[in-house]
Amino acid sequence: MPSSILLIDDSPGECELFRQALTQAGFRDRLDMVDGSLAAMTHLGDHSNGAEPALILLDLKLRGERGIDVLKRLKQDSRYAHIPVVILTSSDDNMDVQACYQAGANGYVVKPGQFNDLVAQALHIWKFWLEHNCIRRLVSSC
Repeated sequence: MPSSILLIDDSPGECELFRQALTQAGFRDRLDMVDGSLAAMTHLGDHSNGAEPALILLDLKLRGERGIDVLKRLKQDSRYAHIPVVILTSSDDNMDVQACYQAGANGYVVKPGQFNDLVAQALHIWKFWLEHNCIRRLVSSC
């Protein structure tokens, strides 16, 4: 079953870099990229775009809004609360990490500074959340 990832990030450059890293890591399924919470909620509510994402990657520092507020909105909405949300950010601040887990984040990943490290990180994220994580396969057995 094809799996898709939704990346919520307001930086087109960061989105493109992550897309390239995923592609180089071997990911061949769908990566949808949206700019901010309004676009994310519209995308999630639009059933014409195909199946819901298997994973949401969320930047913590969005322009004009806080990623943690987007996280809370996703986790409080019964239509999306079951979708794993992993924070993908440049912040390694312990307060941010703690606040995100308290708000319901399923993971917290700090973006590396080198592209080769981003490729390795993208591979690990994709393999764990889309291939190994049982929550993705609730309708079938693990």
